[in-house]
Amino acid sequence: MAEKKAFVTGHPIAHSRSPKIHGHWLAKYGIDGTYQAIDVAPADFAAFLKGLWDNGFQGGNVTIPHKEAAFALVERRDEAAEAIGAVNTLWFEDDKLWGGNTDAHGFAANLDDYAPGWASNGPAVVLGAGGASRAVIHALKERGVSDIRIVNRTLARAEELSRRFGAGVSAHGADATGELLADAGLLVNTTALGMHGNEGLSADPAALPAHAIVTDIVYVPLETPLLAAARARGLWAVDGLGMLLHQAVPGFERWFGKRPEVTAELRRIIVADIEAH
Repeated sequence: MAEKKAFVTGHPIAHSRSPKIHGHWLAKYGIDGTYQAIDVAPADFAAFLKGLWDNGFQGGNVTIPHKEAAFALVERRDEAAEAIGAVNTLWFEDDKLWGGNTDAHGFAANLDDYAPGWASNGPAVVLGAGGASRAVIHALKERGVSDIRIVNRTLARAEELSRRFGAGVSAHGADATGELLADAGLLVNTTALGMHGNEGLSADPAALPAHAIVTDIVYVPLETPLLAAARARGLWAVDGLGMLLHQAVPGFERWFGKRPEVTAELRRIIVADIEAH
């Protein structure tokens, strides 16, 4: 049987940890396959997609800045991609190039691992209204969270998402954060504040009730200032690395025919790589 090939593409892409994740699974399951990082400039992206089948690829992952371009260029899209408006996973099915989005799956599966029962913990506050927040909101709605509060410095962007996702999703400016946290059961950060400290959006975990869960989709650093503050308050805190690991599972299964496991061993490998860099 011929070697199976998959990829991750972005611009830049050298920082991606996806080759380490998929390479670990290929070795673990003894699969004859490769997964490589390919830097593709935006101007060349459409041509790159057109050549996938002829170049022997089963499919691959798409990251910044190509997720919305991929959404527009694929022939078919799954339900998650349609809801989120972006594609991060490509595969061929019935001779068509399909696009899916596994970020919502990754987000939910990470919380399932580290905070079981999270979806019934109460209202959710989502910090940020960018692409990542769309995946988070989709995951929350899929799991039946009925009160989702988007907080963003630019209120209009939060309102746009509120309209997109409909009932149960409300939009708020940053000045409302404190009162919104008072009865929240889940606080999700999708902004860059996790990487650089609390800039612009003020979300003090001390304002949350004692049963609340705090999660940050940032995974470099693993312990963001927000998570550290949550732990200091005695709250349940979940880092973002599991989202990265779990979002990789559906794609690997499509390309290589085996559903892989997210294990403590895989997490240790990626943590070691983060610490080395």
